[in-house]
Amino acid sequence: MCGIFAVLDLDGRNVHLQTLMMMSNALVHRGPDDCGLTYLELGGKKRVISGEQILDEAGRPPLDGLLAFGHRRLSIIDLTKSGHQPMCNETGETWITYNGEIYNYQELAQELAGKGHLFKSRTDTEVILHAYEEWGLDCLNRFNGMWAFALWDGNRQRLFCSRDRFGIKPLYYFFNGQKFAMASEIKALLLDSAIERVPNHCRIYDYLEEGYLDQTEETCFKNIYQLQGSHYMTLDVRATKILHLNIQRYWDVDRKEPEEGNLFKERFLELFEDSIRLHLRSDVPVGTCLSGGLDSSSIVMTAKRFISSNSHKTFSSCFEDKRYDERGFIDAVSKSAGTEPHFVFPRAEDLFKEIKALIWHQDEPFGSTSIYAQWNVFKLTKFNHVKVVLDGQGGDELLGGYHTYFGAYLGELLGTFQLYQFFKEIQRIKDLHRYSHFWLIQYLVRSMVSLHTVKMLRRLTRRKVQWLNRNGTSEEPLEFPKKFRNLLFNSLYQSLMHLTLPSFLHYEDRNSMAHSIEARVPFLDYRLVEFVFSLPMDQLIKDGMTKRILREAMRGVLPEMVRNRVDKMGYVTPEDIWFRGPLKKEIEDILESKSFDERGYFDVAQIKKAFAEHCAGRVNLGSNIWRWVNLELWFRTFMDWKQ
Repeated sequence: MCGIFAVLDLDGRNVHLQTLMMMSNALVHRGPDDCGLTYLELGGKKRVISGEQILDEAGRPPLDGLLAFGHRRLSIIDLTKSGHQPMCNETGETWITYNGEIYNYQELAQELAGKGHLFKSRTDTEVILHAYEEWGLDCLNRFNGMWAFALWDGNRQRLFCSRDRFGIKPLYYFFNGQKFAMASEIKALLLDSAIERVPNHCRIYDYLEEGYLDQTEETCFKNIYQLQGSHYMTLDVRATKILHLNIQRYWDVDRKEPEEGNLFKERFLELFEDSIRLHLRSDVPVGTCLSGGLDSSSIVMTAKRFISSNSHKTFSSCFEDKRYDERGFIDAVSKSAGTEPHFVFPRAEDLFKEIKALIWHQDEPFGSTSIYAQWNVFKLTKFNHVKVVLDGQGGDELLGGYHTYFGAYLGELLGTFQLYQFFKEIQRIKDLHRYSHFWLIQYLVRSMVSLHTVKMLRRLTRRKVQWLNRNGTSEEPLEFPKKFRNLLFNSLYQSLMHLTLPSFLHYEDRNSMAHSIEARVPFLDYRLVEFVFSLPMDQLIKDGMTKRILREAMRGVLPEMVRNRVDKMGYVTPEDIWFRGPLKKEIEDILESKSFDERGYFDVAQIKKAFAEHCAGRVNLGSNIWRWVNLELWFRTFMDWKQ
């Protein structure tokens, strides 16, 4: 796991060594073990600069037509100097700066060696280089893992960048036709004086009103984009003095016919276990984040097969307030698996002590204080000298774990005239989860209409946007093409690829890498995802229970109290209580500030009125309040910053 950056400019005088050094330093938390910088003169010779030589280059003249590759290394696989990056092939014509893990690199290395490729290291980085030599752009479909990389093909004078199927690892870029710059984090790009700090109002309004983040290729910074998961980009610099950026999708989820034999549970378990086995490949110790929920608990119990219990550490966020505490479930799993548990107790009074660092690492505004709970888990992980952790991210989006999916499930039953099952499920959901008819109808309707229609209905039925001041800005409705006719699987797809998971992966990557921790997410093994999308609908939701196939696969493996859980928490904090009590003064100071009033996004009088109602206990506006506060602190960190 690492930090990467690259700058390609047709005028090498615009690539400054001091800027590259600052970009490298801005990413040091992602790779504290080693650093590298490579200059490649377009159409000419390369110059390689190691960490010890950087200062020696300060007085040298710039090159014409320059590509600079930078790398910060967190050593996980092959801890020797052989893993130094940027890395090149035997001829020096192909170079790569890479962040991530290709979990099936050993199998690919064996296959490539059989085709005559020679390896000088045991790294997955070198496997990517040789895979590109052998299969070209199609190499991406051979990889099982998480990655973001930039690869320079000197023979073709082509820059090739790619991101893994789900966008687990980040890749941001700036492009103006003459200059291209990319990096693992936005903060590194902002150090280039050619890149202006300008807020993207459309995305900011989506964040304020709906909590959206990472739904599109746009970011909260105008003219800074992210390469989305399942995509690659190429820049050909041979034939023209103007760079043309080409972006293509290389993978997508399809709805396949179920495999014969109806051995759904057995096949799921086989794929899940193999995903865990691959995700445990490491030359450093591996631990697990354990929330006590079904997903992380299943990972811990399955990993027990491959890790000796006395070396398996788990890391959990807990609270003394029993309404937000999951230690009963965590203890049951830890005792059953024989792990060494570690706990952290996030405190309200510490949030604003660390909020500047948290916002700086996240790069963009985030949705709730639950991110702070996750931040503390990774801090705890680092304190215990564990460098890699497995986490359950993606399980809810893949297996229908959120209760809001009941709406799409019921909508599909109704739309296909399965009326007996429809009414049976309504009763089971009401009995099991105590949801009202209004709640069920609300999410049933949401599953059957567009996102834009949902937003309009919300504005008609809720007061929450009274505090939003658009100042005449145009509103671009956020919409995604319908992928599947089946409402449930379409809802899962949109959550996986657009609406939910991308932002959660963003949070996880920044929180883990802020503490130089590599977080791995075995539920996002693409083989497992493709299999789940071939299943009948009742393998995911049935009789009011979510994640049916996982629950069945874990029968006899998980403690029953965990396997049969129907509630959901995850990384939760008592933010509604925090905002009424220990954090009230800090929030009031922000809402009263001159800068908050002058941003132009809010009707400040309505904001203050709404916050007073929240503090009086008449409404619960916790997530909205956090977005107000977080946006202002984000502006102070990134937009008001002077270099």
